[in-house]
Formats: sequence, C-alpha cells, structure tokens
Amino acid sequence: MAKINVENTEITIVKVNESDYISLTDIAKFKTDDSNAVIANWIRNRNTIEFLGIWETLYNPNFKPLEFEGFRKEAGLNAFTLSPLKWVNSTNAIGFIVKSGRYGGTYAHKDIAFKFAAWISVEFELYIVKEFQRLKEKEQAQIGWSAKRELAKINYRIHTDAIKQNLIPEELTSQQTSIVYANEADVLNVALFGKTAKQWRD
Repeated sequence: MAKINVENTEITIVKVNESDYISLTDIAKFKTDDSNAVIANWIRNRNTIEFLGIWETLYNPNFKPLEFEGFRKEAGLNAFTLSPLKWVNSTNAIGFIVKSGRYGGTYAHKDIAFKFAAWISVEFELYIVKEFQRLKEKEQAQIGWSAKRELAKINYRIHTDAIKQNLIPEELTSQQTSIVYANEADVLNVALFGKTAKQWRD
C-alpha cells in the first residue's frame, strides 16, 4: 500500500496481481465528503459505462458482455442506479475492487481511476498522474538499489573465499586478517554502491 498527496488530498494506492489500483473514495474526497454519491453519479453515466465495458473487454476474458449491454441500455433512465459493487457482481468485472473495513473503499485500476479523476477535475487528474509517475520512479529506483544489494550478498561469499585463498598470508594474526577482509569488502562496496560501508553509515 502506498499513498500520494494531491492538492492536500491523500490518495491510497494498492497493488493487486501486479496492477495498481487507486482509491476512488479518496479521489472523490477532493470534491465532497459524500464520496459514495459522487462515485455512484459517475458510474451511472452512459459514457462511463461504455468506457468500463470496453476496458473490461480488452483486459478481462471472463467479462460478461450481455450484462454490460443491459446496463448500457438502462443508462440515462431516471430510475437507473449503479454502484461499483453491483457492476462487479453482475459483469464479473476486474476493474474495481470494493473493500470494507479499516482500509475499505472503492478502488479502481489506474486507467479507470484516471478517468474518474478527469471527471472530477481535469486539473486534478493532471496532478494525480504527475504524483503517480513520481511514485513509480521512486519505486523503480528502490528496485534497482535492492537488486544491487542482492547481488552484493550473493557475491560476498565468493569474494571473501577468494580473499582468503589468494590475498591473506598464513602468518597473519586474526586481527590483521580482519583488516584485510574489511579493506577488500570496501572495494566491493565501492564497485557496487559507489561508497564504502563507513561512508554509507555516515
């Protein structure tokens, strides 16, 4: 779970099956405290239903097109109501996740969430996209750092064995041996991370 802050509105992002789902409940709070009403007004719109149907057709092999057609025909009628939960249960949609409890609310795949944000405010959508991209760049940087750490861990044993066999004379004391190990470990640290262990600690 991650959070971004857009125009003083905190928005939660969760990862589900390697896809990012953004809280529509949080996005709606930019406009009103009654987020469920805002989401319901948006989802019952004919253009929204058509967008959701096309999105599900593209990405969801288990989507039920007949149920979608039923909703599309009813859209615009005064008595027509729709909620994300009803949409998911009726069409087997994967674009929404409706959660209850402490971290509850309505979450939507990022493609759908950006569409909802644009409906709320075009300016707000641009800010959300910008913050979301910044979050993704930060995550990628952390992945790169983690990969380097894993590489260092894997190679550490090989490196220390090579030091023991090739660089340390048998006549050195244990204290002298540990100094040689520390110096060689710093060579590896500088090669992988660009700094020694002491520089990292500082």
